Amino acid sequence: MTDRVTWLGHATVLVEIGGARLLTDPVLRNRIAHLRRHAPTVAAPRDVDAVLVSHAHRDHLDLPTLRTLSPPPPLIVAPAGVGRTLRRLTGSSVREVRPGDDLDISGARVEAVPAIHDGRRSPVAQVSESLGYVLSGDGARVYFAGDTAVNDAMRDLGPIDVALMPIWGWGPSLGPGHMDPGEAVDALTLIRPQIAVPIHYGTLLPIGLRRRYGHVLRDPLERFQELAAERAPDTQVVVLGPGEDLAL
Repeated sequence: MTDRVTWLGHATVLVEIGGARLLTDPVLRNRIAHLRRHAPTVAAPRDVDAVLVSHAHRDHLDLPTLRTLSPPPPLIVAPAGVGRTLRRLTGSSVREVRPGDDLDISGARVEAVPAIHDGRRSPVAQVSESLGYVLSGDGARVYFAGDTAVNDAMRDLGPIDVALMPIWGWGPSLGPGHMDPGEAVDALTLIRPQIAVPIHYGTLLPIGLRRRYGHVLRDPLERFQELAAERAPDTQVVVLGPGEDLAL
């Protein structure tokens, strides 16, 4: 099996590495609460070895999408504080992890790394962490950031071949703990990956805002490409459409 990454929209990426099929933050429905999908719908991948959840926000942890995965994933990896909900509502085996934890999944190594983001399901929910993940096989190393602000721990990720880099969000503005295009490029200067694949943009927008704010589905990508070329010229930016893949 060729190692590859396939972007499915927003923060959902199928990473095939080291013989494992790992799916990040699966959100594949046309509507999630007040958000509508404006990118092409992609079928849920089959035979996933594990789902990697970065945090509990609904645009990253969508329980109805998890239930559509066939066959059900044998393992869900999630931050501390999220496991109880996942076990109760999915029936899958859940492994809670914290930054620095690592595990082997079907030949791939999965390491949890820090993310700076309030990952609670709602403002009144119990405290839960946010994470990123570094995934590695025989050779390639892939960084999935989840949602995070730029932070110094990015310097210590080690050599990264492909960074799955969030460059926006799901609305006309960003709350704390997210990266805009300029901040995403700041992160690239710390991580220094060979390739950056922009994610977390161009997919979701609140219902009724397309006419006025449809430009935010496009503009962050253009700005990210422009700034990356200026400030991180050693990193190649590879743009994928939903369902498109990049061989590692």
